[in-house]
Amino acid sequence: MTSSHEKILVLDFGSQYTQLIARRVREAHVYSEILPYNVPLSRILDEHPRGLILSGGPSSVYDRKAPSVHPALLEAGIPVLGICYGMQLVTHLLGGKVARAAHREFGPAELQISDHSGLFKGLANHNHRPTVWMSHGDRIDVMPPGFQAIACTANSPVAAMTTVVPGRSIYCLQFHPEVAHTEGGTSILRNFVREVCGCQADWTMRSFIAEAVESIRAQVGHKKVLCALSGGVDSSVAAVLTHEAIGDQLTCVFVDNGLLRKGEGDIVRETFAKHFKMKLKVIAATTRFLSGLTGVSDPERKRKIIGRLFIREFEQITHCGATSNWLVQGTLYPDVIESVSFKGPSATIKTHHNVGGLPAKMRLKLIEPLRELFKDEVRELGRELGLPDVVIGRHPFPGPGLAIRILGPVTKERLVILREADAIVEAEIRQAGLYPKLWQAFAVLLPIRTVGVMGDQRTYDNVVAVRAVTSVDGMTADWARLPNEVLARISTRLINEVKGVNRVVYDISSKPPSTIEWE
Repeated sequence: MTSSHEKILVLDFGSQYTQLIARRVREAHVYSEILPYNVPLSRILDEHPRGLILSGGPSSVYDRKAPSVHPALLEAGIPVLGICYGMQLVTHLLGGKVARAAHREFGPAELQISDHSGLFKGLANHNHRPTVWMSHGDRIDVMPPGFQAIACTANSPVAAMTTVVPGRSIYCLQFHPEVAHTEGGTSILRNFVREVCGCQADWTMRSFIAEAVESIRAQVGHKKVLCALSGGVDSSVAAVLTHEAIGDQLTCVFVDNGLLRKGEGDIVRETFAKHFKMKLKVIAATTRFLSGLTGVSDPERKRKIIGRLFIREFEQITHCGATSNWLVQGTLYPDVIESVSFKGPSATIKTHHNVGGLPAKMRLKLIEPLRELFKDEVRELGRELGLPDVVIGRHPFPGPGLAIRILGPVTKERLVILREADAIVEAEIRQAGLYPKLWQAFAVLLPIRTVGVMGDQRTYDNVVAVRAVTSVDGMTADWARLPNEVLARISTRLINEVKGVNRVVYDISSKPPSTIEWE
C-alpha cells in the first residue's frame, strides 16, 4: 500500500525511542518504516528511500560486537541522519574518533546552535538556546574528515555536525530530537525529511483509505471475508475500513469469550449492526475458552491458547459451510515491531496477541489492513471513516482480554471480580474528566490474598492493582499522577462494591522498564 509514497527508513540499533522517530517523521506526513540495523545493504537500496535515520542504541562503537552497517551505505548518495549512537557510528566508520565522555549526559542540556540553516532552519533565533534531551556516555572527540560542528553543549563540543563534502548529505545529532523533552525536535526531524531529503509530505489518512480500499479489493476479489471484531479501536477501524472496500462480502464475528469488559457486546451490536448496517455474527464461547485456560498461569501460554481458540472458532464457521477463507485482524505496526526479535538490539518482550498467538498452520489467510499504522494514526483513520468517539476514544484493550489482567489461573469467579473492578475504575476516571487524558486505566487482579477487617469480621480476600498511564503511542509510558481524591474514591468503591476485594494498590511503574500490562 505504500509503494507510491516517498519513504524514510529508520535503522534500529536498539534505542527505546526508535518507534518515536518513525512516528515523528509520519507526523510530518512522510511515510517511515523501521528495519533492523543488520538488514542487507541490497534490501535497503531496493527500498529506494529518500532518506535514512540511524537510531540511538545502548552500545559503544568500540564494543566487541557493536552493531554496525556496511560503510557503503554512507557512500550511496542517500541523505543520512545519525542520532546519538547513530552519530557515533557515522564518526567511527568515516575516520573520526569516538571516546568516553568525561561527564556522561543523561537528561536536559542547553544547545548552542552555530548554523541555523539546514537541520536547524527556523528553530527560534540566534540568541535562543533550546533545551535538548541527552542520553549518552560516549562523545565525538575528533570529527571525520570533511565534517564541521553546527551545535554544541557544555559537555559536548560536537552536539551536532554535518558534512561539507560535495555530493554527501549527512547530519548527526548527539541528542534525541524525537522525544518530547527536546525543544523544537519535531521541527528538526521535519527539516530533515522536507528540506534535506526533499520529501513532498503525501502520507495522510485520507490517501491511506483510498490505497487500502484498492489493496483489499485486489487481495480478496469476490471471496467472502470474516473479521475478528472485539469492539476495541483496532478491530473496529479494521472492520469499517474493510467494509468500505468490499461491503457485504464482509461478515464481522464477535466472539464472546468471557474475557471481555463489562457491556462489550452491547457496544458492538449498537455500533456495527445498527449504525453501520454490517453483517454481525455473535458466537457464545465462554465455556470453551475458560475450559482451555483451566489451570494455566503462564502468560505466554494464555496468549497462545487464546489465539488458537480464536482461530478454531473462525475455522469452525468455514467448516460449517461458509465460503470465507480470509480473516481480518487489527494488527498495528507496534504489534509487529514488538513481536520481532532483531539480533542484538530488540528482544521480544512478549508475544503479541495479533501476531505470535496464532498457530503456524491455519486454513484462513490473514488480511491486516492496519499493519503499517501507529495507534494515533488508527484513531485518525477511524475519524475519517466516521466511527463515533465512543469507539475511537476508547483506551486500548489487549486481545487476550482480562485473561492477562488476572495474574495466575483464570476462573469464572475471578473474571467476575475483575470485570466489576475494571468497570468501577473506568467509571471513576470518566467521572473525574481524566479518561481522554490517559492512555490506559484499568484494574489487575493479583494472585495473592491479604487479611482485612470489614465491620467486626476478619477477611482474607483479593488484592486489586490499579494501573493508569500516560503515553503517546504505547511504546513508552509514564504512570499517571492521579489526584488523591480520585484514587480514594476508586479504592473505596472497589472494597465496598466488589465482593472478594479487601485491598487496593496503585502501580507507579513506567515503561520501560515495566510494560503497561502486567502480563
